Amino acid sequence: MEIGVSTFVETTPDVKTGKVISHAQRLREVVEEIILADQVGLDVFGVGEHHREDFAASSPAVVLAAAAPQTKRIRLTSAVTVLSSADPVRVFQDFATLDAISNGRAEIMAGRGSFIESFPLFGYELKDYDELFDEKLELLLKIRDSEKVTWKGGHRPAIQNLGVYPRPVQDPLPVWIGSGGNSESVVRAGLLGLPLVLAIIGGRPVQFEPLVKLYKKAAAHAGHDVSKLPVASHSHGFIAEDTEAAADKFFPSTQQVMNKLGRERGWSHYDRSSFDAARSFEGALYVGDSKTVAEKIIYLRKNVGITRFMLHVPVGSMPHDDVMKAIELLGKEVAPMVRKEVARWEAEIGN
Repeated sequence: MEIGVSTFVETTPDVKTGKVISHAQRLREVVEEIILADQVGLDVFGVGEHHREDFAASSPAVVLAAAAPQTKRIRLTSAVTVLSSADPVRVFQDFATLDAISNGRAEIMAGRGSFIESFPLFGYELKDYDELFDEKLELLLKIRDSEKVTWKGGHRPAIQNLGVYPRPVQDPLPVWIGSGGNSESVVRAGLLGLPLVLAIIGGRPVQFEPLVKLYKKAAAHAGHDVSKLPVASHSHGFIAEDTEAAADKFFPSTQQVMNKLGRERGWSHYDRSSFDAARSFEGALYVGDSKTVAEKIIYLRKNVGITRFMLHVPVGSMPHDDVMKAIELLGKEVAPMVRKEVARWEAEIGN
């Protein structure tokens, strides 16, 4: 069972003061967070790609590369790369470069993305949303599998027997599919034999168990070894020494972000009762002390089949020291509890 962190490197206004830190400061902070995550024994750190004012990381590979020489073991991934509006050649080159700098610890998490700013920015039409992703994923995998590439599609100039360099340390370079819970996307991942990441950020996580089964069924149908295909979750959360303190610290920035997005997307108002319901044992928020969060992750592993858990922290702008403390607790206290119990459970059931 792998445990890690994901972040969108947000730069939203401080809830109390209204102050907004610079993109530069937040980027330097997230490099410190990656280094700490490695030091406390976490397995993976993911950085999301966005192209709007309230997120500082438009190029996850560059951010991860800044931390790579200062880390030893932790895997470094996008969370996600918005492949629909990206050039797969450059995506591969960027992450192959990261793979070289980190000596084989890079991963790509490819997704459509839930934000649309990158489409007009890079000259794409939203009406081609699905077609773009399918075509670009095909090209990315072709580049991954072969040094010389011949390819033709409908949205990018053709490639005729050209080499793509550098080549990564890992062969193949890991490519995960990120999904918000769409059945078509999990089936695609299964048929391609690619690892799956589910964004479990609402509702009851156990409701994702049928999707995991569907993914594995598709993979088996395509002849892939299901036992070698990991399934990850990306879930919002925060850890502190005390559960109520964790909730009180995490709620204000979470509410601010959720209501801002809600105004953009037509969601209902997010209040403390919504937040508290989501941090119940079967809810999708992993907020509390170390024991509380560990027990929820263990439940997710046993009942949904997740083999990698990524705690998304912070949601909105929080004090850097609080985020660093949460990462420390995740690595030093939560992860050992989860790994011990999952290992015991798997030995008991014979997995």
